[in-house]
Amino acid sequence: MNTHGKLVTPTTLLFERLLPGPIERIWEYITNAEKRSKWFCAGTSGLIPGDDIQFVFYNSQLGSPAEQTPEKYKDYGDGFESRAVVVRAEKPTVFVMEWEGQVTFELKEQGDMVKLTLTHEKLPDSKETRVGTLAGWHTHLDILMDQLNGKESTGFWSKHMALEDDYAAKID
Repeated sequence: MNTHGKLVTPTTLLFERLLPGPIERIWEYITNAEKRSKWFCAGTSGLIPGDDIQFVFYNSQLGSPAEQTPEKYKDYGDGFESRAVVVRAEKPTVFVMEWEGQVTFELKEQGDMVKLTLTHEKLPDSKETRVGTLAGWHTHLDILMDQLNGKESTGFWSKHMALEDDYAAKID
């Protein structure tokens, strides 16, 4: 399965990953704040539609070694806070939130593996947003895979910036 995300429309991106299960484990890494902090962001959790979720990003601390936030993202450095709202939660298969558009995590068992389909819709229609969002989700999902496999991840920012270059060359 290709780990690269793809643009479905100019404002919608899609990732598919095959992750080591069981499905309840993947659900916890998406919806439990403590587990989510190991691959995406810290903060609070919610599972009821309308619940407010606080995200606190410490991207420089994800992976090894810890890395400085690039100048381009200095306003989004460690401790950056954002908010999301739960739209739908159907344990353990679907989690939808309003965050920088709408993000949907769909989980489906495939033997002892779990297919994760992540769709991020309603993004601003700009190349910079598409590239940054694709590289961001790609990097975070790679870190999730490492976490699930008990492996140490490489530094977040160096991977993210290389992926930005890669996606920028591939999309309009």
